[in-house]
Amino acid sequence: MALNISGAAIRNPIPPIVLFAVLTLLGIWAFFALPITRSPNIDIPFVAVTVTQPGAAPAELEAQVTKKVEDSVANVTGVKHVQSTITDGVSLTAIELRLEVSSDRALNDVRDAVSKIRADLPRAIDEPIIERIDIVGQSILTFAATAPGMTAEQLSWFVDDTVTRDLQGVKGIGRVERIGGVTREIRVTLDPNRLAALGVTAADVNRQLRATSADLSGGRGEVGGQEQAIRTLAGARSVGQLESTRIALSGGREARLSDVATVSDAFEEPRDFARMNGHTPVVSFAIYRAKGASEVTVADAVQQRLARLAAQHPDVSYTLIDDGVRASRGSYLSAMHGLLEGAVLATIVVFLFLRNWRATLLVAVALPLSVMPAFGVMQLLGFTLNFVSLLAITLVTGILVDDAIVEIENIVRHMRMGKRPYEAAVEAADEIGLAVIAITCTIIAVFSPVSFMGGIAGQFFKQFGLTVAAAVLASLLVARLITPLMAAYLMAPITAHAERDGWIMRAYTRFLAATLRFRAVTMLVGLTAFGLSIWSTTLLPTGFIPAPDESRIVLSIELPSGSTLDDTRRKTDEIAAEFRHVPEVTSVFVVGGTTPTGAGKEIRRAKMIVNLVLKDQRVRKQKQIEAELNDRLAQIPDVRGWYVNDRGERELSVT
Repeated sequence: MALNISGAAIRNPIPPIVLFAVLTLLGIWAFFALPITRSPNIDIPFVAVTVTQPGAAPAELEAQVTKKVEDSVANVTGVKHVQSTITDGVSLTAIELRLEVSSDRALNDVRDAVSKIRADLPRAIDEPIIERIDIVGQSILTFAATAPGMTAEQLSWFVDDTVTRDLQGVKGIGRVERIGGVTREIRVTLDPNRLAALGVTAADVNRQLRATSADLSGGRGEVGGQEQAIRTLAGARSVGQLESTRIALSGGREARLSDVATVSDAFEEPRDFARMNGHTPVVSFAIYRAKGASEVTVADAVQQRLARLAAQHPDVSYTLIDDGVRASRGSYLSAMHGLLEGAVLATIVVFLFLRNWRATLLVAVALPLSVMPAFGVMQLLGFTLNFVSLLAITLVTGILVDDAIVEIENIVRHMRMGKRPYEAAVEAADEIGLAVIAITCTIIAVFSPVSFMGGIAGQFFKQFGLTVAAAVLASLLVARLITPLMAAYLMAPITAHAERDGWIMRAYTRFLAATLRFRAVTMLVGLTAFGLSIWSTTLLPTGFIPAPDESRIVLSIELPSGSTLDDTRRKTDEIAAEFRHVPEVTSVFVVGGTTPTGAGKEIRRAKMIVNLVLKDQRVRKQKQIEAELNDRLAQIPDVRGWYVNDRGERELSVT
């Protein structure tokens, strides 16, 4: 028959053996190369337009900048949502495009749209920054840096200049953000009385400092027959040198900057903070992964790089205060354990029914030969090892051996007729080939359409259906090529004998005969069971993803408009103190002045991470603890808070 490729594989064993050796090696390589993430990478095209104008009020930016930017990008093809956030001196417009739009094309279209209105924007603004958002969700790791021998300014500069620059070289890191600490600032405090006495204004001093305190290039020149760069070095190298700067006065007079102002080496006004358990301020830094990167791989690489930094700079130590990778790592290890346990149990069940260790060996070999090529397909399609794809692999474990079991059972049946293994394998595989192909095609037809759903749900389940289809298709190749081949050369001959049914089979055949005798009753019972099954779905709770229990709760906190950073600090300290009264809470880490994803900078916003006792060490579930925390939060006035998922989103958002 045309479908009897099994006979050809038995007669020519080298090609199928080489084929599966290559597929298995590629699958093993792909398995170790696949990124490990908590959820699938949802590639939603996002483009951000940031316009800054120092000193501008939000109302001015809204009228003069934000509305014009929104009107220009609204005509871009594929725009789904446009959302703007305006703070003092900064206008941030986030454009979400439809899933089918290419991110690169969207970025170019938005850049062209903003370029068309550039002349209509105020001249005092900085050049608009248009960039694609490649950061995925919240930070995956947050560390606290401590150095007893450094001031806050020195430690903050060390984190910015050394730690951040070193970590940005790690593959897979999207952004490193310092939280807390201070930024150095040279303050020039003018004396109004001295300015009036010398007849100079603050604007004059500002203009002269801006013009003279700068290092400028001056072109090229030839010195001694060699070309040299010409530079003008006028920037102050120290506070004392800045104080000696000459300020030109009217009438050809001059004065030193120290005559009209006080120059101090200080730090700028903080716009964020980080506090541990409501009373310990820390200088911390958060790690964000890039799209497509493995959370576990990035976390391990960061730990290694920080260990190297700690060896190079022993006066600075690093403490992990928030670990968002623990749940992803635990999900991956749990799925791997489940996969191995399922494979072992499937092999044991096959042995109990076939009672032949050689036949059981064929089934045991068929399972990894079917799974490994599926990992290769996942790598080729850009999938990751997440809870969706791992669910598909775990679910399909029992299905993968179905084709092999059907082939082996038929081969054993022919051998019991007195045929030799070679002859039995050829004839049995030819006899059952069409049925095996039909079984596999049916499974593929059921699961594949799931991968072509629309919207965000389709982005999640795309990896589910295609992973199942790839694994099942590989199992079909194993059943049609490798299983008959191994049976022909490894199975031992069996003496011809008539197999008598056991008591289980005799009971089953009697029950089957009864159902065929009373067809009407059988149909009525079947329809009733079907109806009850459909009705029972109304009793089940509904939701997109089951509520997780990761022993880690993330809240977004918001204070009323006009609140200061001190107000945010006091309120979050109060909330942290209230949360620590809950027995299951181990620590509370607060990041003030930002949102959970770090995208929106606003002093009245805060991110709060509540770490709990591990779920196997407590009685209550995380959802019950969240309900108590919600009740405690509701008792605190002038504050609003809500829980967010790993992407920084609420369970329900109505706009």
